This record gives sequence, C-alpha cells and structure tokens, in this order.
Amino acid sequence: MKKKIVIAGGTGFIGHYLEEKFTSLGYDVIIISRQKQHLSWTNSVGIINALENAEMLINLAGKSVNCRYNEKNKKEIIQSRTETTSILGHAIQACKNPPSLWINSSTATIYRHAEDRPMTEAGGEIGTGFSVDVAKDWENSLFAFQLPQTRLVALRMAIVLGQNGGVMEPYKNLVRFGLGGTQGSGNQMFSWIHIEDVFQSIRFLQENKQLSGVFNCSAPQPISNLEFMTQLRKTMGRKIGFSSPKWILEMGAVFMRTETELILKSRWVVPERLESEGFHFTFGTIEKALQHILKAERSGT
Repeated sequence: MKKKIVIAGGTGFIGHYLEEKFTSLGYDVIIISRQKQHLSWTNSVGIINALENAEMLINLAGKSVNCRYNEKNKKEIIQSRTETTSILGHAIQACKNPPSLWINSSTATIYRHAEDRPMTEAGGEIGTGFSVDVAKDWENSLFAFQLPQTRLVALRMAIVLGQNGGVMEPYKNLVRFGLGGTQGSGNQMFSWIHIEDVFQSIRFLQENKQLSGVFNCSAPQPISNLEFMTQLRKTMGRKIGFSSPKWILEMGAVFMRTETELILKSRWVVPERLESEGFHFTFGTIEKALQHILKAERSGT
C-alpha cells in the first residue's frame, strides 16, 4: 500500500508547496477542499476513508484573514476553522487505523502585541482582540479531542515567505513603486519563516514521535519592520523607499478591504521548542531567505 498523507484546506500557497514536496517523497497526497477536483468537506465517508491508514493529517483550512473584520467576515473566519477542525476530529475517531500525527495550523498572532520581549510557547503572553480569539478557538477545537492513537500539534505559524505567493508580492510591489520604507513606526517586530522550513519542521515533527502540543513555527531571528523593508530593498537593488504612516495605511486598508493589524501588529515570536528539540533551520536569517526567494523567482524555479 502506498504511503499517504491528507492535507485539509490544501489549495493555497502553503498547501501547494507541501503537496509538491510530499509527492516528491513518494506520498499519495489527498486534498480536502471546497474545489470540485478534491475530496469535499461534505463527504464524511470519503474523509474517513482518506484518513484511514494515512501517516499524517495536516489541516490548513480557514477563510483568509486578509479582509475587513465586519461581523459577517468574522463569523466566517472563526467557523471555517473550528467547524473543519471538528469534522476532521470526528473522522479520526471513526477510523480503525487513524493517522499517528495531526498537525493543525494555528497562528503566531495568538500572542500579544510585543515590542519589549520575544514570545515563547512557555513564556508567551496570549493577547486580546478578534485575531487572538480566532487563534484560541482554533486551538481549543483541536485539543478538545482525546485521540489515543494520534498525536496533536498546533503549529503557531509566523508570516510565511516563499516565491510566487504569500505576502511577498505585495511587499515587493511596495519596493518597486518606491514605497519600500517602513509601515507605521517600523518598530513593530516581523516574525517570519521560509516556506521550506515550514515543510522541514513538519517532517521533523513527523519523525520525532514523542512530540505533541503547541509549537511556534517561526525563524529564530525575527526582525523589525524597518529591518525587513531595508533588507528587501537591498536584495531587490532599490536604495530609496518612502515610508507609509499609520493614517495612510488606515485609508489604504479600507480601499483594499483589509485590516492594518496585518501589518502593524508587533509579532515577536521565537521557536523555542523546535530549537530545544534539535531542529535546525535552513533559512535562519532574513538575508538568506530573501536572497533564495528572489533568486528562485528570477530563475523560474
């Protein structure tokens, strides 16, 4: 029988990357999504069969937070995470031979706005507000399940950087059009991770069968918004970039139907548990990560 994994909500930037990587390792990758070509969320029997004898379940499902936080969108953001997590948990309970590992995506936004110190899994302070509530409800819906044959991991992901997707394109456009200075004060911390290290951290958790619980999925050297934009301009060969004060960002966010929190919240998160367990990052510095991403985009790989 061919080894298999299941990726729920695997049609986005991260899901596509993981699908390609695991397929190259010889896995049969089954995608659960709302798209017609994939296994449907309404097909409960199909989901159980997909999870039966699978090595791992990775759940990335959830409505994008890149929208205005009106009541309709807030409800959909939360329900799209908690309801899909519940569907998967009940499906695992129905399996005779369930996956030995269930990795549920979470977010580093669960911690408070932090400009004073980094947030670790053990010492980080949980924040307040809608985004934090989303993260808490998401994790609670995972850990509500008691699954004796399945390890549960909540992966608190920082901002994921990679070629041809994610947040890189809007940031690069700012630099191209001369707006590659700071956003707001520039003092807010920018916790990030290269998409290859997301994949490698998942492989690490898969192989180290004693690990479970909450893990910060972020590079070991977070930087400020000022440092990030400076390095991005340098990598792209642009010396000058005008800054965007908060009031301009607020106006732009309304026009672009998004929220300034996505740019202005200070996320200072470090991967204490991954590093203490022996995980080594391929892209530990922003300079190395950006050089790799932009070189790969230029070469078309």
